[in-house]
Amino acid sequence: MSPVIDATAFLAPGVIVMGDVHVGPGSSVWYQSVIRGDTERIRIGARTNIQDFTMVHADPGIPCLIGDRVTVGHRVILHGCVVGDDCLIGMGAILLNSVKVGAGSLIGAGALLTERMDVPPGSLVLGSPARVVKPLGDGMRDRLERTWRHYAELARRHAAGEFPPVPVTSGPLPEILGGSAVEDVER
Repeated sequence: MSPVIDATAFLAPGVIVMGDVHVGPGSSVWYQSVIRGDTERIRIGARTNIQDFTMVHADPGIPCLIGDRVTVGHRVILHGCVVGDDCLIGMGAILLNSVKVGAGSLIGAGALLTERMDVPPGSLVLGSPARVVKPLGDGMRDRLERTWRHYAELARRHAAGEFPPVPVTSGPLPEILGGSAVEDVER
């Protein structure tokens, strides 16, 4: 099965998307992320951002379903879990099989959500192993909205070519990077 990517979604260079994957409207998947729907379906809702170096995968019978307006931070692992709408998953968090994160929740950076953890809607979750610390206040919910909106705008700018990546070569590097990588090693 081939991925289905909405025409309004942004996939950064270096992203790998394969198998039974749907990426919703206005969503973005950032540099070097891997979305592997080779063993089970993966769904990414509308206006959701999957940031750099994130891995999304699943086991047979345990799909990975990510809601609308979700921010998934850098280097996150989402494996066979369900993330409700309007959530933020902090950098480096790991969500294992059958985890369910209720809508409007914030998972802190580096949190480890072990198999079958069920997070109530609107929760702050921290730690390794993770635990629900408290309900989120209105100020934090506003921050979650600002974050996904920021990434929607950033994706638009990247898609428009405002930030072209510098190509990696085996020869001399662009002057802005200080010359050749080989020359630097030999010094």
